[in-house]
Amino acid sequence: MTSIIDERERRVRAAAGECGVPDAVADALLAALRPCVYLVPYEELPGPLQDGPLRDGVRTAARTGGLPALPDGTDWPGGGDPLVLTVDCAALPAGVPDLALPSDGRLLFFADIEYPPETAEVLHIPAGTRTTEHPATRMIEGEPAPIRVYEPRTLHAVTGLTAHGDWREAPATQAFPDTADTLDRFEDAVLAGGSAGLRGGLHIQLGGWSHPWDMAPDEGEQVLLAQLHGQAVDYEVFTLTLVTGTRADIAAGRWSGLRWEQQC
Repeated sequence: MTSIIDERERRVRAAAGECGVPDAVADALLAALRPCVYLVPYEELPGPLQDGPLRDGVRTAARTGGLPALPDGTDWPGGGDPLVLTVDCAALPAGVPDLALPSDGRLLFFADIEYPPETAEVLHIPAGTRTTEHPATRMIEGEPAPIRVYEPRTLHAVTGLTAHGDWREAPATQAFPDTADTLDRFEDAVLAGGSAGLRGGLHIQLGGWSHPWDMAPDEGEQVLLAQLHGQAVDYEVFTLTLVTGTRADIAAGRWSGLRWEQQC
């Protein structure tokens, strides 16, 4: 069986041949790639994933908004922040993203995506846990207070590839005498080919390299867990929320160690 890594290299080599890019430049891009999962509404899937032979590989894997199903006796997390994303861990493609996420259960993301998040939280609920849908209220000084609920939207998982922007700074790429247009075509062919033509856009992304509007938060030991475009949750929210953590914290489920950053 062809591994994900082997398939990635085959795709890079094929695109390099089509674009006239030498092996050393292809190596630079290959070393800068990280896989991701795009979470996309069905109507926004590329045509081949809706109607073509690839459609059987598209899984329902997440939902934006709605009410959280929480373990019995659990209060609404995050200080009353809205539920923005629920991910079915078992529905994610095998080996993607390249993070040690839980293999089952659900990850719930609570955050204020309209203003910089202050009390954002991720909660993992293992499979088999008895849960009840929580009403959109919390108690403040003994009185019930409403919580914002975004319209639920079902999302489908699409595997993708992302490239670190520094790959063009590699010596082999710097020495490549051809034009930037060639490198653009080469990169586009690799990244679009990895997701049946789907690229970033106003979608939710799990893992991979971030596509920030400002400084990238996934540097050093910090890796991207999730990137949430506000419009993927609510069409009137024009923000970008990035959630990062260390690989060790993510693997151990230490969700309190995550960092939340909003860009707009």
